[in-house]
Amino acid sequence: AHLEGRPLLQHVLDTAHATGLAPIVVVVGSAEDAIRDAIRWRGEVVVRNPEPGRGLASSLVLGTDAVAALRPAVEGFVLLLGDQPLTRPDVVEALLALPADPVRTITMPRYVGGGGPHPVRIDRAAFDLVRDASGDRGLGPLAAAHPALVRTLEVAGVNPDVDTREDLARVIEAAWDRRVIDNREQVDRFRSEEHTSELQSRLHLVCRLLLEKK
Repeated sequence: AHLEGRPLLQHVLDTAHATGLAPIVVVVGSAEDAIRDAIRWRGEVVVRNPEPGRGLASSLVLGTDAVAALRPAVEGFVLLLGDQPLTRPDVVEALLALPADPVRTITMPRYVGGGGPHPVRIDRAAFDLVRDASGDRGLGPLAAAHPALVRTLEVAGVNPDVDTREDLARVIEAAWDRRVIDNREQVDRFRSEEHTSELQSRLHLVCRLLLEKK
């Protein structure tokens, strides 16, 4: 599926790059060839899941193992889902800005508008726990079973999944709404800057007239 002329995964990767995440590990399933051809790659590490039918958790475990094997070693990673093209850079940055917690090693956002708790920050101390994930619900059951290891970060908005055509239609509408808001804010900033520039010019003219009168 595409949004604004780009594959959904491309949106997620663009967000990852925009926030400075590196290296980036991408786990793909049976559609590996089609994904490789459709994406604009920028040095990502691609890992193939030979058994995607085992559920989301199987990809999560493979990705965790790939991250754990990176050298130099990393302190953790941020898990982004390829079917969430509206994942916002500011949410990723807020997760990264939190200081390390020796006990709560998994950090999930809680969206004010509701929805799933992604992206997720997973510190290295939680890698072994993540490897216990199974089924198609990813980290959900593990987080529910170990609430003392999870901290939440309240953020505005929502971060919808795209699992059906109806989901895609809603995401397209939400992306359009976001673009309208961004454009409006840009126009307001331009008008504010233009107004400030005009005031500065008037002040300069007043000062000049006063100096000439002297």
